[in-house]
Amino acid sequence: MKQLFIVAILSLFSVSVSYAQSQPDPKFVRQANEVFISGNYFDAINVCQDAYKKLGSRGSLRQKGDMAFKVAESYRALDIYDKANEWYGTCIELKYFDVVPEVYYYKGDMQRMMKDFDNALKSYREYKRIAPNSRAKELADVMMACEKYKGFDDFESSKLVVKSEVKINTKQMDMAPSFMDKKGKVIVFSSSRDESTGAKKDPISGEKYMDLYVAEYDVNGNPTNVKSLDTKGVVNTTQNEGSAVFDSKRKAIFFTRCPNAEKMDLGCQIWTAVYSGEDFEDPKLIKLTTSDTISVGHPCLSPDDQMLIFASDMRDNGKGEKSFGGRDLWYVNYDKRNKTWDSVPHNMGAMFNTVGNELFPSIGPNGQLYFASDGLPGIGGLDIFVAQKEEGANKWTAVKNMGFPFNSQANDYAMSDFDGKSGFFTSERKTTSNQEYAPDIWSFNTPPNLFDLRVTVYESGKKAKKLEGAKVYVTDGTEKWEGVTDAKGKIIWKEKPDKKSRYIVAGKEYTLKAEKEGYYEDKKGAKVSTLGLEQSQSFMIEMPLLPVGVIRTPEVRYVFDQWVFINDASCMSLDSLKFLDSMLKEYPNITIDLFSHTDARGGDIRNQVLSENRAKAVYKHLVETCGIDPRRIRPIGRGEAEPATWVDENGQTVVLTEDYINQFKTSDKAKYEMLHTINRRTTAKITSTTFDPATAPAPNPEYQKFKPLPRL
Repeated sequence: MKQLFIVAILSLFSVSVSYAQSQPDPKFVRQANEVFISGNYFDAINVCQDAYKKLGSRGSLRQKGDMAFKVAESYRALDIYDKANEWYGTCIELKYFDVVPEVYYYKGDMQRMMKDFDNALKSYREYKRIAPNSRAKELADVMMACEKYKGFDDFESSKLVVKSEVKINTKQMDMAPSFMDKKGKVIVFSSSRDESTGAKKDPISGEKYMDLYVAEYDVNGNPTNVKSLDTKGVVNTTQNEGSAVFDSKRKAIFFTRCPNAEKMDLGCQIWTAVYSGEDFEDPKLIKLTTSDTISVGHPCLSPDDQMLIFASDMRDNGKGEKSFGGRDLWYVNYDKRNKTWDSVPHNMGAMFNTVGNELFPSIGPNGQLYFASDGLPGIGGLDIFVAQKEEGANKWTAVKNMGFPFNSQANDYAMSDFDGKSGFFTSERKTTSNQEYAPDIWSFNTPPNLFDLRVTVYESGKKAKKLEGAKVYVTDGTEKWEGVTDAKGKIIWKEKPDKKSRYIVAGKEYTLKAEKEGYYEDKKGAKVSTLGLEQSQSFMIEMPLLPVGVIRTPEVRYVFDQWVFINDASCMSLDSLKFLDSMLKEYPNITIDLFSHTDARGGDIRNQVLSENRAKAVYKHLVETCGIDPRRIRPIGRGEAEPATWVDENGQTVVLTEDYINQFKTSDKAKYEMLHTINRRTTAKITSTTFDPATAPAPNPEYQKFKPLPRL
């Protein structure tokens, strides 16, 4: 993110590169290195790019790779993800991953931030291949997050109205809002806009040093009177100020102050000042570290003002409590007797802190703790997380990702929750008006009693196969309507075309049906009720449709000349039979015939009995193990008479006759056996959709008995 503690001067990148060079670095390369190492990333982009170009063909691959890497890292520090991604790609072309394998890891991070989750997975896998013993936990988390969150915004949430505060935001950084008053009508935030104090620009960001600003909201929810919080030099100075919070009585402000370029050997600090309602006075530093080079920031006060939570890069507290890595959340308690904060901070613990960065803590209206992390599994970059307060000192429930729409593929942080239904946060996501990954202030609110209906239709037993063009019918007994699913098998009903009313309203019960040509009628349907609901809700309904025709049970195979399922690494037949089990339970009114087959070896009479026993084996499994009503299943043996089909190496569909398979008997024994195994299969066919347990006849007892095989 562009500013971890308002500016990225907490530390330089953890990856340091040293290598033996065949030739000394030219002067312009040494100068570029100095700019980058100083942390002046805005300046480093141009200087390192120029050095890369000047090296041309005379520079070694490692020299050029090193300059390309520093350009990429500078772009990454400023959250210019697309440019960073391009330059990491240049590093890969130069094989710089032989020097710094993390090139692939960081490229994956940038691709995640650009919402390119599939290619991010490829980059992470390549990093895992070339550096198998590095970042194992981090890598597992980000790869899991790619799989979990890659469709995170398929459905926008109707529970929240989330929008960018365009009347506050500028093209510069605007971030970390918090409430200044008790009514939730005034916010204080940090910004690097042109009006900020002083004439100089921060060489890290290329923008003005940050100041604190205030915005008041009128009765219509529009921000007015956006102005500097302090023009007298008490809070706002020529240094960076930001991430502020007021105490419960609105008598004091706690804020972060970070040194400017002239004092970059110093860390960020937390300051406090007295607030009279108009002016600020008596600014004081809160001493929380033993060294001026350690950074602390992002102050957060408990509701009783007795606990100060903050973020810091300190490695330990000097009393045995160590950091988990990156920036952690720490806390101190207030000593009422001495009227000062404890001198020894305590780590918030493993529930919150990771090897990554945990930042921007804040307290919600019900005592819940919000914070941002890039170390916990999330959508991309920093995500906002929450933990509920429990009884006892520093006791919290498990941490939960806030999900979309609070979190996006970009950095999201600094939650300011006023009443559980409205508030503000910071996001670096792109918008139609802002095509840059820049920190902006966003608001959220929950409109009362708004309902919508979101339906997904898929093929029964194949949840990944979404059905386009399925008709969905909805009725409340009086009003009815219908729609057709899109390419993702989805359809959404929110507002009606007149924009004055909604399809789903309070105090109603709705019945849903789905249909599609080539699929059985959906007799079961689904129901939705808004009876007794007092809050907005998005109903997400999944409706399976069963395809008409013969059903091939996936990967159910048998040991040669037996009715024993193959159930090993080559074929997990029992897992595959869960398909039939799920289908029969999902559709309790269908009946099926089971057809089992043999390969062509052995006599016709023996193979007929063998196939009947195989069908009975599936029958007994479904009845005895899965609990399916035996009257719904009829096992039938087809012997060797109906060979399966197979697509060969040339893409041709071939019937697996005995003559076809025998041509491989001596030339390719493995293929010969494999093709015979394909023929040893079970299929099923739906015979009825009107099964009635009250009138169905008794099951055939012969279906439970295996027949002895005739002799060969």
